[in-house]
Amino acid sequence: MMVSKENLYNYRFITIILVLVAFDIFSKVIANNNLLFGQSTETFIPFIKLLLIYNSGIAFGIFDDRGDLASNLLLILTILITLYLLWMIITETRYRYKIALSFIVSGAIGNVLDRVYDGSVTDFLHLKIYNYSLFVFNLADAFITIGAILIIYFEFKVYLK
Repeated sequence: MMVSKENLYNYRFITIILVLVAFDIFSKVIANNNLLFGQSTETFIPFIKLLLIYNSGIAFGIFDDRGDLASNLLLILTILITLYLLWMIITETRYRYKIALSFIVSGAIGNVLDRVYDGSVTDFLHLKIYNYSLFVFNLADAFITIGAILIIYFEFKVYLK
């Protein structure tokens, strides 16, 4: 059975997604095995500290501790959005957008797998500048942010031409 050039092209992005998801899961396992819940630890990066917390809500803890119904609805919604984004990767013709969408899908899958496993998402990177605590996140969140920034950048680049 021959694999078409188009399918090989899409497999490249599936590979990117799988590698990023594995990296995210691995980082969460390391955090869970080596950090104490709620205790901040210094890192080599001045504005990033390690702080293990569990988020059962969505971004910035919104809907955190709202019960199983809210958590399950968020999980279903996230899965549906992720499937739509996967479809977008397959149908998108622009290479750069496929890369950006691959980052977003990687982050979504990483957080979905974490939520399915224990009902919450493991966050452990604490962005703190001077004495201002901004938020706690994980690599999956960073992947989503990177993908979104790339899409915004590409759109501005097209708009400004």
